[in-house]
Amino acid sequence: MIPWLDEAHGPAFPPASRAARHPNGLLAAGGALTPDWLLAAYRRGIFPWFSDGEPILWWSPDPRMVVFPDELRVTRSLRKTLRKHHFEVRLDHDFAAVIRACAEPREPGGGTWITPAIQAAYVRMHELGYAHSVETWIDGELAGGLYGMAIGRAFYGESMFSRRTDASKIAFAHLVRFLLQHDFRVLDCQMTTRHLSSLGGREIPREVFVRMLGELTREDRPPARWPQDGAQAPWT
Repeated sequence: MIPWLDEAHGPAFPPASRAARHPNGLLAAGGALTPDWLLAAYRRGIFPWFSDGEPILWWSPDPRMVVFPDELRVTRSLRKTLRKHHFEVRLDHDFAAVIRACAEPREPGGGTWITPAIQAAYVRMHELGYAHSVETWIDGELAGGLYGMAIGRAFYGESMFSRRTDASKIAFAHLVRFLLQHDFRVLDCQMTTRHLSSLGGREIPREVFVRMLGELTREDRPPARWPQDGAQAPWT
């Protein structure tokens, strides 16, 4: 049985090492999606993931998929796309629209873990300066993007979407370039996928990841480092 977290007692998580093996990473249930709970969770390598009708479920899988910013893999075809300049990449231009787009089912009749409660929680984190979006705009329309959390020198990717070919990859590449330029040391991708592996993601032991976060999130840099509504420079 996984432990139940009492919201009244504040954000007190069990160690990530106690997470279940099956399903991989399930650690606890309950608690809240308020800023204090979310910040405490992310600093410990824990994140919420649940569906409508379920309690809040907290996860910390092992191994962990991460991208170190200096290890971004840009294929020849993606580099060609990045140099076309037929798009504009913006930071935090329309965070709410990005998270709504990420919440759209990937197939007809499908569900989503980005519930209304999750959307409201991360919009609040965006208002506080912790949650951010990277957006690809083509012909004046939001064509793709991603959102995640920035704490200290760690960025935690949450979800991405694409309405045009390579639009999410464009946003991802610009995100990693931004992280490298601003001394972020790791991009957490949470779960292993072939898509992320193709972009330079690799698995590391959870123990290593959690220990890394202890250093990277010790000093919480001012959230205002992110340029509000900032258009990113073209790829060179």
